[in-house]
Amino acid sequence: MHNFSELVVRSTAFSLGALQEAESKVLEQLQTSGSTILVKNLQMIQLQKAIIAIGIFSLFESILQDGLACENGFKEAKKIISQSNNDLINRFEIFISAINVLKHGKGRSYEALVAKSTSLPFRIKLPREDFFDEGDMSEVSTLIEVNNAFVLDCAKLIEEVSKEIGKSHSGFFS
Repeated sequence: MHNFSELVVRSTAFSLGALQEAESKVLEQLQTSGSTILVKNLQMIQLQKAIIAIGIFSLFESILQDGLACENGFKEAKKIISQSNNDLINRFEIFISAINVLKHGKGRSYEALVAKSTSLPFRIKLPREDFFDEGDMSEVSTLIEVNNAFVLDCAKLIEEVSKEIGKSHSGFFS
């Protein structure tokens, strides 16, 4: 099998393409019908994007733990990349926090992201906000706006982190 880091962007783009195709069909059907099932299908598509983002990060953590022979893959990866690439470590920490917020809701990661909300590469639902876009019937209840760009950014970040780790750990193949 090819390395996870080589497949993750391709796999993510493929999945997002299939979801985009499904969304286009549903939106076309909504032009002539206001069926509840169509609205649920739009929400399912949005939910699937969150599942993809959480899934690729969770799988990456497992691969890090195995490849770096450690108990905490993200902690070890941050230690390795912090020696050479501050921008990458900052982005990695932000996305780890975002995935934690998607998985666990409000807590330390959420509070840390809220404090940085104006400089994040994605939207976070701030305290006392109920929606990202009021009236968007496809929106699901997440504290992070999980759109195509967010999911692709997750995949590309995993690829970058893997390459950076590979520079100093030649035996690491994600």
